[in-house]
Amino acid sequence: MPLTSSVFLQAWALSLGLIVAIGAQNAFVLRQGLRREHVASVVLFCALSDALLIGAGVLGMGQALGERPMVAQALALAGAVFLAVYGWQALRRALQQNGLLANEDGDGLSWAAAMAQTAAFTLLNPHVYLDTVLLVGSIGAQQPVGLQPWFVAGASSASLFWFCALGFGARWLAPLFAQPRAWQMLDILIGLTMWVLAGMLVVHTVAAMGF
Repeated sequence: MPLTSSVFLQAWALSLGLIVAIGAQNAFVLRQGLRREHVASVVLFCALSDALLIGAGVLGMGQALGERPMVAQALALAGAVFLAVYGWQALRRALQQNGLLANEDGDGLSWAAAMAQTAAFTLLNPHVYLDTVLLVGSIGAQQPVGLQPWFVAGASSASLFWFCALGFGARWLAPLFAQPRAWQMLDILIGLTMWVLAGMLVVHTVAAMGF
């Protein structure tokens, strides 16, 4: 597999694993999809926000850490620990009996109200910055400069894919993910993926340190 494709797929898996979790933003996008209200605008806002934050994180981290390899390695190892913990949390969630239900009751939202709520769910969530700017940014900064655009493209396309699937496919996804078993299987997949990525990050960092 070409190196560019490998970097793209790694970033795609990392980004998808981070955003495919039960949360306020996903529940809101699913709700809008169920109601068929301003779905394109909501999906586009979420995907573009992730792309901009991921790009800023990778470029900013790359510039800041380019001449500080020890700091970059420390951040990479910290990122591996975070991925391992995140994977454990996903596997622990798999043991819980919770489904995701979007409420179809109530009055519809105007376009302005829908976008305001989308912005709030997206930009007022500290985990968004932890995931995109810090975690994905620090991992993306480990890539050679020529491969960083592929990393950003992979991570951003995963975000676009998920929000499109959640928003436009809500009518088909909602009955499935209202079942606890579906979320349990998804969390198991997320957990194992995060552990694999954490292991790969540790191996890459140790090799860069010359051990």
